[in-house]
Amino acid sequence: MKRKLIKGGYVVSMDARVGAGELDLLIEDDRIAAVAHNLEAEDAELIDAHGQIVLPGFVNAHMHTWQTALRSLVANWTLPQYFRSVHAGLATLFTPEDLYIGTLVGALNQLDCGTTTLGDWCHNNPTPAHTDRAIDGLVESGIRGVFLHGSPKPDPKPGQKHFSEIPHPRSEIERLLKHRFTSRDELVTLGMAILGPHYSTYEVSHHDLLLARECGLIASMHCAGLDAKTPDGWERLNAAGLLDAHTNVVHGNNLSDTQLQMMLDCGVTFSLAPETEMLQGHGHPITGRLRDAGYAPSLGVDLESAIAGDMMTVARMALASQRALDNAAAREREARLPATSTLTCNDALGWITIHGARALGLADRVGSLTPGKQADIVTLRADTLGMRPLHDAIAAVIMQAGRANVDTVLVAGAFRKRHGELVYDALARRLDELDVSGRRIAAGLDDLLAAY
Repeated sequence: MKRKLIKGGYVVSMDARVGAGELDLLIEDDRIAAVAHNLEAEDAELIDAHGQIVLPGFVNAHMHTWQTALRSLVANWTLPQYFRSVHAGLATLFTPEDLYIGTLVGALNQLDCGTTTLGDWCHNNPTPAHTDRAIDGLVESGIRGVFLHGSPKPDPKPGQKHFSEIPHPRSEIERLLKHRFTSRDELVTLGMAILGPHYSTYEVSHHDLLLARECGLIASMHCAGLDAKTPDGWERLNAAGLLDAHTNVVHGNNLSDTQLQMMLDCGVTFSLAPETEMLQGHGHPITGRLRDAGYAPSLGVDLESAIAGDMMTVARMALASQRALDNAAAREREARLPATSTLTCNDALGWITIHGARALGLADRVGSLTPGKQADIVTLRADTLGMRPLHDAIAAVIMQAGRANVDTVLVAGAFRKRHGELVYDALARRLDELDVSGRRIAAGLDDLLAAY
Protein backbone atom coordinates (compact mmCIF):
# COMPACT_ATOMS: atom_id res chain seq x y z
CA MET A 1 0.00 0.00 0.00
CA LYS A 2 1.34 3.44 -0.99
CA ARG A 3 0.60 6.16 1.52
CA LYS A 4 0.98 9.94 1.43
CA LEU A 5 0.50 12.31 4.36
CA ILE A 6 -0.34 15.97 3.81
CA LYS A 7 0.61 17.94 6.93
CA GLY A 8 0.66 21.55 8.02
CA GLY A 9 -1.94 23.01 5.67
CA TYR A 10 -5.32 24.61 6.21
CA VAL A 11 -7.87 22.05 5.02
CA VAL A 12 -11.18 23.07 3.45
CA SER A 13 -12.95 19.73 3.08
CA MET A 14 -16.36 20.81 1.63
CA ASP A 15 -17.84 18.11 3.88
CA ALA A 16 -19.69 19.43 6.94
CA ARG A 17 -18.82 16.29 8.90
CA VAL A 18 -15.10 16.73 8.28
CA GLY A 19 -15.04 20.51 8.55
CA ALA A 20 -12.16 22.88 7.95
CA GLY A 21 -9.06 23.90 9.83
CA GLU A 22 -5.45 22.99 10.48
CA LEU A 23 -5.88 19.30 9.74
CA ASP A 24 -3.73 16.56 8.27
CA LEU A 25 -4.83 14.29 5.44
CA LEU A 26 -3.75 10.68 4.93
CA ILE A 27 -3.93 9.05 1.48
CA GLU A 28 -3.77 5.30 1.00
CA ASP A 29 -3.27 4.29 -2.64
CA ASP A 30 -5.94 6.22 -4.56
CA ARG A 31 -8.23 7.11 -1.65
CA ILE A 32 -8.50 9.49 1.26
CA ALA A 33 -8.03 7.41 4.40
CA ALA A 34 -8.35 10.05 7.13
CA VAL A 35 -8.65 13.78 7.75
CA ALA A 36 -7.88 14.74 11.34
CA HIS A 37 -5.57 16.58 13.71
CA ASN A 38 -2.02 15.36 14.24
CA LEU A 39 -2.07 12.31 11.98
CA GLU A 40 1.12 10.21 11.89
CA ALA A 41 2.18 7.55 9.41
CA GLU A 42 5.87 6.71 9.46
CA ASP A 43 5.77 4.81 6.18
CA ALA A 44 3.97 7.61 4.28
CA GLU A 45 5.50 10.05 1.84
CA LEU A 46 5.28 13.46 3.50
CA ILE A 47 3.74 16.39 1.61
CA ASP A 48 4.57 19.58 3.49
CA ALA A 49 1.60 21.94 3.11
CA HIS A 50 2.66 24.66 5.55
CA GLY A 51 1.47 28.00 4.22
CA GLN A 52 -0.99 26.28 1.87
CA ILE A 53 -4.72 25.73 1.57
CA VAL A 54 -5.73 22.10 0.96
CA LEU A 55 -8.89 21.62 -1.09
CA PRO A 56 -10.81 19.08 -3.15
CA GLY A 57 -9.63 19.27 -6.73
CA PHE A 58 -11.75 21.66 -8.76
CA VAL A 59 -14.43 20.30 -11.08
CA ASN A 60 -14.85 21.90 -14.51
CA ALA A 61 -18.27 20.56 -15.41
CA HIS A 62 -18.41 21.82 -18.98
CA MET A 63 -15.66 22.53 -21.50
CA HIS A 64 -15.17 21.99 -25.23
CA THR A 65 -11.57 20.91 -24.78
CA TRP A 66 -11.11 20.18 -28.48
CA GLN A 67 -11.02 23.96 -29.09
CA THR A 68 -7.76 24.52 -27.19
CA ALA A 69 -5.84 25.24 -30.41
CA LEU A 70 -8.27 28.12 -31.12
CA ARG A 71 -7.34 30.08 -27.97
CA SER A 72 -8.28 33.79 -28.19
CA LEU A 73 -9.67 33.39 -31.72
CA VAL A 74 -13.29 33.55 -30.52
CA ALA A 75 -12.84 36.28 -27.89
CA ASN A 76 -14.71 39.01 -29.80
CA TRP A 77 -17.50 36.90 -31.36
CA THR A 78 -21.11 36.68 -30.32
CA LEU A 79 -23.12 33.52 -30.87
CA PRO A 80 -24.06 33.92 -34.56
CA GLN A 81 -20.44 34.47 -35.57
CA TYR A 82 -19.30 31.63 -33.31
CA PHE A 83 -21.74 29.14 -34.82
CA ARG A 84 -20.92 30.22 -38.36
CA SER A 85 -17.14 30.42 -38.05
CA VAL A 86 -16.46 27.56 -35.62
CA HIS A 87 -19.13 24.87 -35.98
CA ALA A 88 -19.88 25.34 -39.65
CA GLY A 89 -16.36 26.48 -40.45
CA LEU A 90 -13.17 25.83 -38.52
CA ALA A 91 -14.46 22.62 -36.92
CA THR A 92 -14.60 21.01 -40.35
CA LEU A 93 -10.82 21.44 -40.70
CA PHE A 94 -9.94 19.35 -37.62
CA THR A 95 -8.18 16.02 -38.16
CA PRO A 96 -8.15 13.27 -35.54
CA GLU A 97 -4.67 14.44 -34.52
CA ASP A 98 -6.00 17.96 -33.96
CA LEU A 99 -8.58 16.49 -31.57
CA TYR A 100 -5.83 14.60 -29.77
CA ILE A 101 -3.43 17.49 -29.25
CA GLY A 102 -6.13 20.00 -28.35
CA THR A 103 -7.74 17.69 -25.81
CA LEU A 104 -4.40 16.65 -24.31
CA VAL A 105 -3.02 20.17 -23.86
CA GLY A 106 -6.38 21.51 -22.73
CA ALA A 107 -6.61 18.81 -20.05
CA LEU A 108 -3.02 19.43 -18.94
CA ASN A 109 -3.87 23.10 -18.57
CA GLN A 110 -6.81 22.18 -16.38
CA LEU A 111 -4.49 20.18 -14.12
CA ASP A 112 -2.07 23.09 -14.01
CA CYS A 113 -4.97 25.30 -12.83
CA GLY A 114 -6.00 22.88 -10.06
CA THR A 115 -8.86 21.13 -11.88
CA THR A 116 -8.86 17.40 -11.30
CA THR A 117 -12.20 16.50 -12.92
CA LEU A 118 -13.22 17.65 -16.40
CA GLY A 119 -16.54 17.36 -18.16
CA ASP A 120 -15.14 17.20 -21.70
CA TRP A 121 -17.98 18.08 -24.08
CA CYS A 122 -16.61 16.79 -27.39
CA HIS A 123 -18.91 17.73 -30.26
CA ASN A 124 -16.49 17.78 -33.18
CA ASN A 125 -16.07 14.09 -33.91
CA PRO A 126 -17.30 13.31 -37.44
CA THR A 127 -15.54 9.92 -37.46
CA PRO A 128 -14.71 7.26 -34.87
CA ALA A 129 -11.04 8.14 -35.41
CA HIS A 130 -11.69 11.71 -34.20
CA THR A 131 -13.46 10.35 -31.13
CA ASP A 132 -10.73 7.84 -30.32
CA ARG A 133 -7.92 10.38 -30.58
CA ALA A 134 -9.78 12.84 -28.36
CA ILE A 135 -10.18 10.08 -25.77
CA ASP A 136 -6.49 9.24 -26.13
CA GLY A 137 -5.57 12.82 -25.28
CA LEU A 138 -7.84 12.91 -22.26
CA VAL A 139 -6.48 9.63 -20.90
CA GLU A 140 -2.85 10.57 -21.53
CA SER A 141 -3.20 13.80 -19.54
CA GLY A 142 -3.96 11.90 -16.32
CA ILE A 143 -7.00 14.00 -15.46
CA ARG A 144 -10.26 12.50 -14.22
CA GLY A 145 -12.78 13.07 -16.97
CA VAL A 146 -16.24 12.40 -18.24
CA PHE A 147 -15.91 12.21 -22.01
CA LEU A 148 -19.25 13.53 -23.24
CA HIS A 149 -19.58 12.15 -26.74
CA GLY A 150 -21.28 14.65 -29.04
CA SER A 151 -21.83 15.24 -32.71
CA PRO A 152 -20.55 17.86 -35.20
CA LYS A 153 -22.71 20.70 -36.50
CA PRO A 154 -21.67 21.58 -40.05
CA ASP A 155 -24.03 23.14 -42.55
CA PRO A 156 -25.78 20.35 -44.47
CA LYS A 157 -24.73 19.67 -48.03
CA PRO A 158 -27.43 19.33 -50.72
CA GLY A 159 -29.54 16.27 -49.97
CA GLN A 160 -28.30 15.95 -46.38
CA LYS A 161 -30.40 16.35 -43.24
CA HIS A 162 -29.77 19.23 -40.88
CA PHE A 163 -27.86 18.12 -37.77
CA SER A 164 -30.97 18.81 -35.66
CA GLU A 165 -32.73 15.93 -37.42
CA ILE A 166 -30.01 13.32 -36.89
CA PRO A 167 -30.28 11.00 -33.83
CA HIS A 168 -27.22 10.31 -31.73
CA PRO A 169 -25.41 7.30 -33.21
CA ARG A 170 -26.28 4.22 -31.15
CA SER A 171 -23.56 2.17 -32.84
CA GLU A 172 -20.87 4.59 -31.71
CA ILE A 173 -22.05 4.65 -28.08
CA GLU A 174 -22.16 0.85 -28.06
CA ARG A 175 -18.68 0.69 -29.61
CA LEU A 176 -17.26 3.04 -26.97
CA LEU A 177 -18.84 1.12 -24.09
CA LYS A 178 -17.52 -2.16 -25.45
CA HIS A 179 -13.99 -1.10 -26.34
CA ARG A 180 -13.04 2.19 -24.65
CA PHE A 181 -15.13 2.50 -21.46
CA THR A 182 -15.53 -0.97 -20.05
CA SER A 183 -15.46 0.02 -16.35
CA ARG A 184 -16.72 2.92 -14.26
CA ASP A 185 -13.60 2.46 -12.13
CA GLU A 186 -11.39 4.08 -14.79
CA LEU A 187 -10.34 7.72 -14.49
CA VAL A 188 -12.12 8.58 -17.73
CA THR A 189 -15.73 7.51 -18.18
CA LEU A 190 -18.39 8.05 -20.83
CA GLY A 191 -21.34 10.39 -21.07
CA MET A 192 -23.45 11.73 -23.94
CA ALA A 193 -23.41 15.31 -25.25
CA ILE A 194 -26.77 15.37 -27.00
CA LEU A 195 -28.58 18.15 -28.87
CA GLY A 196 -31.65 18.32 -26.63
CA PRO A 197 -34.88 20.09 -27.53
CA HIS A 198 -33.18 23.46 -27.88
CA TYR A 199 -31.11 22.28 -30.82
CA SER A 200 -33.01 19.32 -32.26
CA THR A 201 -36.42 17.99 -33.13
CA TYR A 202 -38.48 16.38 -30.41
CA GLU A 203 -38.06 12.96 -32.00
CA VAL A 204 -34.27 13.26 -31.86
CA SER A 205 -34.33 14.45 -28.24
CA HIS A 206 -36.61 11.59 -27.23
CA HIS A 207 -34.40 9.05 -28.99
CA ASP A 208 -31.19 10.41 -27.46
CA LEU A 209 -32.48 10.53 -23.90
CA LEU A 210 -33.81 6.99 -24.20
CA LEU A 211 -30.41 5.83 -25.45
CA ALA A 212 -28.62 7.54 -22.57
CA ARG A 213 -30.99 5.98 -20.04
CA GLU A 214 -30.62 2.52 -21.60
CA CYS A 215 -26.83 2.81 -21.36
CA GLY A 216 -26.82 4.36 -17.86
CA LEU A 217 -25.09 7.54 -19.03
CA ILE A 218 -25.31 11.21 -18.14
CA ALA A 219 -27.02 13.11 -20.97
CA SER A 220 -25.84 16.72 -21.19
CA MET A 221 -27.32 19.30 -23.57
CA HIS A 222 -27.13 23.02 -24.31
CA CYS A 223 -30.16 25.18 -23.66
CA ALA A 224 -29.53 28.82 -24.55
CA GLY A 225 -28.45 31.13 -27.30
CA LEU A 226 -30.43 31.07 -30.51
CA ASP A 227 -34.16 30.28 -30.75
CA ALA A 228 -35.21 26.85 -29.54
CA LYS A 229 -35.80 24.23 -32.23
CA THR A 230 -38.54 22.59 -30.13
CA PRO A 231 -39.95 25.24 -27.74
CA ASP A 232 -42.28 22.80 -25.94
CA GLY A 233 -39.71 20.01 -25.87
CA TRP A 234 -38.98 20.13 -22.16
CA GLU A 235 -42.63 19.72 -21.22
CA ARG A 236 -43.03 16.82 -23.65
CA LEU A 237 -39.89 15.08 -22.40
CA ASN A 238 -41.09 15.52 -18.82
CA ALA A 239 -44.48 14.03 -19.72
CA ALA A 240 -42.60 11.07 -21.21
CA GLY A 241 -40.71 10.60 -17.93
CA LEU A 242 -37.31 11.28 -19.51
CA LEU A 243 -36.00 14.05 -17.24
CA ASP A 244 -34.11 12.96 -14.12
CA ALA A 245 -30.84 13.32 -12.21
CA HIS A 246 -28.92 11.92 -15.20
CA THR A 247 -30.06 14.92 -17.27
CA ASN A 248 -27.64 17.84 -17.32
CA VAL A 249 -28.54 21.20 -18.86
CA VAL A 250 -25.82 23.63 -19.88
CA HIS A 251 -26.59 27.37 -19.58
CA GLY A 252 -30.42 27.36 -19.32
CA ASN A 253 -30.75 31.12 -19.86
CA ASN A 254 -33.79 30.73 -22.13
CA LEU A 255 -35.89 28.71 -19.69
CA SER A 256 -38.98 30.20 -18.09
CA ASP A 257 -39.37 30.05 -14.32
CA THR A 258 -42.04 27.38 -14.76
CA GLN A 259 -39.78 25.25 -16.94
CA LEU A 260 -36.87 25.70 -14.57
CA GLN A 261 -38.86 24.57 -11.55
CA MET A 262 -40.31 21.62 -13.45
CA MET A 263 -36.82 20.45 -14.38
CA LEU A 264 -35.39 20.96 -10.91
CA ASP A 265 -38.28 18.94 -9.46
CA CYS A 266 -37.18 16.09 -11.75
CA GLY A 267 -33.61 16.24 -10.44
CA VAL A 268 -32.07 17.86 -13.53
CA THR A 269 -28.64 19.42 -12.87
CA PHE A 270 -27.37 22.68 -14.36
CA SER A 271 -23.90 23.65 -15.53
CA LEU A 272 -23.38 27.37 -16.10
CA ALA A 273 -20.60 29.19 -17.95
CA PRO A 274 -21.06 32.77 -16.75
CA GLU A 275 -18.24 34.48 -18.61
CA THR A 276 -18.95 33.01 -22.03
CA GLU A 277 -22.70 33.41 -21.51
CA MET A 278 -22.29 37.13 -20.89
CA LEU A 279 -19.77 37.81 -23.64
CA GLN A 280 -21.46 35.76 -26.39
CA GLY A 281 -25.04 36.85 -25.81
CA HIS A 282 -26.76 34.00 -24.01
CA GLY A 283 -28.13 36.42 -21.42
CA HIS A 284 -27.54 36.76 -17.70
CA PRO A 285 -26.42 33.53 -15.99
CA ILE A 286 -29.21 31.87 -14.01
CA THR A 287 -27.16 31.55 -10.82
CA GLY A 288 -29.62 33.59 -8.79
CA ARG A 289 -32.68 31.96 -10.29
CA LEU A 290 -31.36 28.57 -9.23
CA ARG A 291 -30.56 29.91 -5.75
CA ASP A 292 -34.06 31.31 -5.41
CA ALA A 293 -35.41 27.85 -6.25
CA GLY A 294 -33.21 26.26 -3.58
CA TYR A 295 -30.60 24.76 -5.90
CA ALA A 296 -26.94 25.38 -6.71
CA PRO A 297 -25.25 25.13 -10.12
CA SER A 298 -22.05 23.58 -11.30
CA LEU A 299 -19.75 25.72 -13.43
CA GLY A 300 -17.60 25.30 -16.50
CA VAL A 301 -15.03 27.17 -18.55
CA ASP A 302 -16.96 26.30 -21.72
CA LEU A 303 -14.69 27.89 -24.35
CA GLU A 304 -10.95 28.27 -23.94
CA SER A 305 -11.13 29.61 -27.48
CA ALA A 306 -12.59 32.72 -25.82
CA ILE A 307 -11.55 32.92 -22.16
CA ALA A 308 -8.97 31.69 -19.65
CA GLY A 309 -9.20 28.15 -18.33
CA ASP A 310 -9.00 28.35 -14.53
CA MET A 311 -12.01 27.57 -12.39
CA MET A 312 -11.17 30.16 -9.75
CA THR A 313 -11.82 32.90 -12.31
CA VAL A 314 -14.98 31.15 -13.49
CA ALA A 315 -16.30 31.04 -9.91
CA ARG A 316 -15.37 34.68 -9.34
CA MET A 317 -17.21 35.73 -12.51
CA ALA A 318 -20.29 33.75 -11.49
CA LEU A 319 -20.28 35.34 -8.06
CA ALA A 320 -19.69 38.88 -9.31
CA SER A 321 -22.33 38.73 -12.03
CA GLN A 322 -25.06 37.56 -9.67
CA ARG A 323 -24.06 39.98 -6.91
CA ALA A 324 -24.33 42.80 -9.46
CA LEU A 325 -27.85 41.71 -10.41
CA ASP A 326 -28.89 41.35 -6.76
CA ASN A 327 -27.43 44.72 -5.79
CA ALA A 328 -29.17 46.46 -8.68
CA ALA A 329 -32.47 44.79 -7.76
CA ALA A 330 -32.11 45.90 -4.11
CA ARG A 331 -31.48 49.49 -5.15
CA GLU A 332 -34.54 49.40 -7.39
CA ARG A 333 -36.73 47.69 -4.80
CA GLU A 334 -35.62 49.35 -1.56
CA ALA A 335 -33.40 52.25 -2.65
CA ARG A 336 -30.52 50.75 -0.70
CA LEU A 337 -28.01 47.93 -0.87
CA PRO A 338 -28.26 44.74 1.21
CA ALA A 339 -26.08 44.70 4.31
CA THR A 340 -24.03 41.78 3.05
CA SER A 341 -23.59 40.05 -0.29
CA THR A 342 -26.43 37.80 -1.35
CA LEU A 343 -24.13 34.93 -2.34
CA THR A 344 -20.93 34.00 -0.52
CA CYS A 345 -17.50 32.77 -1.46
CA ASN A 346 -18.44 29.51 0.28
CA ASP A 347 -21.30 29.16 -2.20
CA ALA A 348 -18.94 29.75 -5.11
CA LEU A 349 -16.43 27.16 -3.92
CA GLY A 350 -19.24 24.62 -3.76
CA TRP A 351 -20.12 25.35 -7.38
CA ILE A 352 -16.64 24.25 -8.54
CA THR A 353 -16.28 21.26 -6.20
CA ILE A 354 -19.16 19.20 -4.82
CA HIS A 355 -21.87 20.56 -7.13
CA GLY A 356 -19.66 19.97 -10.15
CA ALA A 357 -19.15 16.39 -9.03
CA ARG A 358 -22.91 15.91 -8.71
CA ALA A 359 -23.59 17.27 -12.18
CA LEU A 360 -21.18 14.72 -13.66
CA GLY A 361 -22.55 11.83 -11.59
CA LEU A 362 -19.34 11.57 -9.52
CA ALA A 363 -20.35 12.92 -6.11
CA ASP A 364 -19.76 9.49 -4.56
CA ARG A 365 -16.14 9.71 -5.69
CA VAL A 366 -14.95 13.32 -5.71
CA GLY A 367 -15.92 16.88 -4.84
CA SER A 368 -15.04 16.82 -1.13
CA LEU A 369 -12.21 15.65 1.10
CA THR A 370 -14.24 12.84 2.61
CA PRO A 371 -12.55 9.66 3.85
CA GLY A 372 -13.28 6.88 1.38
CA LYS A 373 -13.46 9.17 -1.64
CA GLN A 374 -10.82 9.36 -4.33
CA ALA A 375 -7.74 11.39 -3.43
CA ASP A 376 -8.31 14.22 -5.91
CA ILE A 377 -6.65 17.09 -4.07
CA VAL A 378 -5.19 20.52 -4.80
CA THR A 379 -3.02 22.66 -2.56
CA LEU A 380 -2.80 26.43 -3.07
CA ARG A 381 0.06 28.53 -1.79
CA ALA A 382 -1.30 31.16 0.57
CA ASP A 383 2.12 32.53 1.59
CA THR A 384 2.55 34.61 -1.55
CA LEU A 385 2.61 38.33 -2.24
CA GLY A 386 -1.01 38.39 -3.39
CA MET A 387 -2.46 36.21 -0.62
CA ARG A 388 -0.95 37.43 2.68
CA PRO A 389 -2.23 37.99 5.30
CA LEU A 390 -4.70 35.10 5.13
CA HIS A 391 -7.89 35.97 7.02
CA ASP A 392 -10.49 33.81 5.25
CA ALA A 393 -9.19 30.79 3.35
CA ILE A 394 -12.29 30.25 1.22
CA ALA A 395 -12.62 33.91 0.29
CA ALA A 396 -8.93 33.98 -0.62
CA VAL A 397 -9.34 30.98 -2.94
CA ILE A 398 -12.25 32.55 -4.81
CA MET A 399 -11.24 36.21 -4.80
CA GLN A 400 -7.42 36.27 -4.78
CA ALA A 401 -5.98 32.95 -5.96
CA GLY A 402 -5.04 31.93 -9.48
CA ARG A 403 -2.96 29.48 -11.46
CA ALA A 404 0.30 30.71 -9.90
CA ASN A 405 -0.91 29.65 -6.46
CA VAL A 406 -1.49 26.02 -7.48
CA ASP A 407 1.37 24.09 -5.89
CA THR A 408 0.31 20.42 -5.80
CA VAL A 409 -2.36 18.49 -7.70
CA LEU A 410 -3.17 14.84 -7.07
CA VAL A 411 -5.63 12.73 -9.03
CA ALA A 412 -6.50 9.38 -7.46
CA GLY A 413 -3.48 9.86 -5.22
CA ALA A 414 -1.01 10.36 -8.09
CA PHE A 415 0.95 13.59 -8.54
CA ARG A 416 -0.06 15.57 -11.61
CA LYS A 417 1.56 18.81 -10.43
CA ARG A 418 4.18 19.17 -7.73
CA HIS A 419 6.05 22.18 -6.36
CA GLY A 420 4.31 24.32 -8.94
CA GLU A 421 5.37 22.23 -11.96
CA LEU A 422 3.29 19.85 -14.08
CA VAL A 423 4.34 16.21 -13.92
CA TYR A 424 4.40 15.63 -17.67
CA ASP A 425 7.74 15.19 -19.43
CA ALA A 426 6.75 15.99 -23.00
CA LEU A 427 5.05 19.35 -22.40
CA ALA A 428 7.37 21.46 -24.57
CA ARG A 429 6.92 19.13 -27.54
CA ARG A 430 3.16 18.99 -27.09
CA LEU A 431 2.93 22.79 -27.02
CA ASP A 432 4.86 22.97 -30.29
CA GLU A 433 2.43 20.44 -31.78
CA LEU A 434 -0.51 22.53 -30.55
CA ASP A 435 0.99 25.62 -32.21
CA VAL A 436 1.27 23.82 -35.54
CA SER A 437 -2.30 22.53 -35.26
CA GLY A 438 -3.77 25.88 -34.29
CA ARG A 439 -1.97 27.88 -36.96
CA ARG A 440 -2.96 25.48 -39.71
CA ILE A 441 -6.62 25.51 -38.66
CA ALA A 442 -6.78 29.30 -38.17
CA ALA A 443 -5.20 29.87 -41.58
CA GLY A 444 -8.38 28.51 -43.14
CA LEU A 445 -10.63 31.10 -41.49
CA ASP A 446 -10.46 33.75 -44.22
CA ASP A 447 -11.36 31.25 -46.92
CA LEU A 448 -14.26 29.94 -44.86
CA LEU A 449 -15.65 33.44 -44.22
CA ALA A 450 -15.33 34.33 -47.90
CA ALA A 451 -17.53 31.35 -48.74
CA TYR A 452 -20.51 32.87 -46.89
